[in-house]
Amino acid sequence: MLRNNGDGTFTDVTEEAGLLFYHSTQTAVWFDYNGDGLIDLFIGAETQSPDGPKDPCMLYRNNGDGTFTECAAENGVAITAWVKAVVTGDFNNDGRPDLYLSVFGGANILLRNDGPAGADKTPKAAWHFTDVAKAAGVTEPIKSFPCWFWDFDNDGWPDIFVCGYSITNAGDILADYLGSAPPTAERPRLYHNNHDGTFTNVAQSAGLDKVLEGMGANFGDLDNDGWLDFYVGTGDPLLGTLIPNRMFRNDGGHSFQDVTTSGGFGQLQKGHGIAFGDLNNDGQQDVYSVVGGALIGDHYPNQLFANPGHDNHWLKLKLEGVKSNRSALGARIKTVVRTAAGEREIYRVVDSGGSFGSSPLRQEIGLGQAAAVVRVEIQWTTGVTQTIRGLALDHCYTIREDDDQPRETVLRSFSWPGPSSLPMSHHHMSGSADSSK
Repeated sequence: MLRNNGDGTFTDVTEEAGLLFYHSTQTAVWFDYNGDGLIDLFIGAETQSPDGPKDPCMLYRNNGDGTFTECAAENGVAITAWVKAVVTGDFNNDGRPDLYLSVFGGANILLRNDGPAGADKTPKAAWHFTDVAKAAGVTEPIKSFPCWFWDFDNDGWPDIFVCGYSITNAGDILADYLGSAPPTAERPRLYHNNHDGTFTNVAQSAGLDKVLEGMGANFGDLDNDGWLDFYVGTGDPLLGTLIPNRMFRNDGGHSFQDVTTSGGFGQLQKGHGIAFGDLNNDGQQDVYSVVGGALIGDHYPNQLFANPGHDNHWLKLKLEGVKSNRSALGARIKTVVRTAAGEREIYRVVDSGGSFGSSPLRQEIGLGQAAAVVRVEIQWTTGVTQTIRGLALDHCYTIREDDDQPRETVLRSFSWPGPSSLPMSHHHMSGSADSSK
């Protein structure tokens, strides 16, 4: 735990904050599970063998004074499994953040946040979580790695993507390209939220029934059309597993197009942390990829994919909680825009995206060919809904929970070097999986 000192330096406060943790882990997530306005921490631990040492997951409740109290057991979430990823989202829209755990070699876990376990409803009271993964239909794939909540079809209900992680060698990937991958190679699941506590796997109809072997992954909006795309960094610890990292473009919430080649993202290195964000403040999201393997000699420079731009509109929103947590984690945003076809609704949730990589909390919302922003509705984690009007296209605003007057934020932008000075040129995203412009 590195505390920001506000002067360009950080101080390691892990021990004094009560977060010293000796278990094996690769994943954690911030969320305000008890709605007290303070961000809590869940850490997914790795119990790799049922016969070996048990490393339980940990839940740290924020005490509001710079310290945390570990309370996983009393809240029913001291899970022992080989947890590769943990993400948070409100899948049933009841106002309480839930958890989804990707488990390697076992059924994935969906922990529904049921609120206080008894009559005591204070923040320090025991909270109750229920594993509803089987009933919800989201236990697969049995060997999985990165995952996330997102609303890929813009219906206002969080869906789930979880990537498979099981191949014999790089040959399985080649076989999948040729249409003959072995059945042992694990495929991803795209779980569509049915609005009733259950999900349906639509990976095949969405064009995602592929062998990806994803490690790092994240999502964003490459072309600002209002539909969320995603990038998968691939590989495993073996030196020979050099397989394509993959970029998928969301085609109107119905299917996904592989734009790895047409978008200039193709490369054969091992991708770990992935982040989407507008690094040069020109309104277009860029993609940063942390690259390299676990073994000596298996390394490669990290990559920044600069977005060349397009003519779709955008809106940036930085939310500041007051009664809700200051970072506004878990706040839900509905942006209503006017288009030639009528009003359109675009949904986002304030979080850092996928489980391996962290995107900015400031929301960068693509608006497509919108003519105007009609209104923005923000549902804070307190349950209060705030409606903001008068926002302009292609602007950035800061919105405070207790203030209906947004503050425009002027961002300094700069241009990327021209294609001739870059190692390789990157092309405009196209609406087709096999063409570019």
